[in-house]
Amino acid sequence: MVLALFITLVLAYLAGSLPTGFLVARAMRVDITRVGSGNIGATNVFRVLGKGPGALVLTVDLLKGALAVSFAPALAVALAPANSLALPALAALGAVLGHNYTCWLGFKGGKGVATSAGAMAALIPPAFGVTVITWLVVFFLSRYVSLASIAGAIALPIATAFTVSGPTRWPLVGFTSVLAALAVWRHRANIARLKAGTEHRFGNPKPTAS
Repeated sequence: MVLALFITLVLAYLAGSLPTGFLVARAMRVDITRVGSGNIGATNVFRVLGKGPGALVLTVDLLKGALAVSFAPALAVALAPANSLALPALAALGAVLGHNYTCWLGFKGGKGVATSAGAMAALIPPAFGVTVITWLVVFFLSRYVSLASIAGAIALPIATAFTVSGPTRWPLVGFTSVLAALAVWRHRANIARLKAGTEHRFGNPKPTAS
């Protein structure tokens, strides 16, 4: 069982560690870590490089989380037979940690929102749906991507508590609370800018790529 847990975590981490935004920007001769917010996530790619590259990064980052949850546990069990409900949740955590702290960029990365969303879509679809609705409502009311992401993260464990039943309910609430706390922590600079009134609002002129 311990070996299966370890393999799941490693495989999911490696899946999540693909620095999509960095690679897409580098293909366009831009170092995304030096422009805009310096973040490799889809939001910064949208702002700096436009809709096409941003959509590509968003899609791949979503898939990293979904595929890690869908396949890492099965591969782990094939290598080390085990039976644990913890494997998919551990895969989700591994993918998010891989995205946030990718080994390919000195353990620096994105904020994990898209990868978390993909993982939750595969792990707990109803709670994911509530989270998406929360994100959309807050975004369209405020036009702040960061504020919408923080609100969605906070909504996730609450939605999990109301949409999941059975013996996995409270373990999943605890797990999603950890993911939410991680997402909020990764947005601490955005929170400071929101308080100061200097956070970038979606639709404002984007920074010039150089």
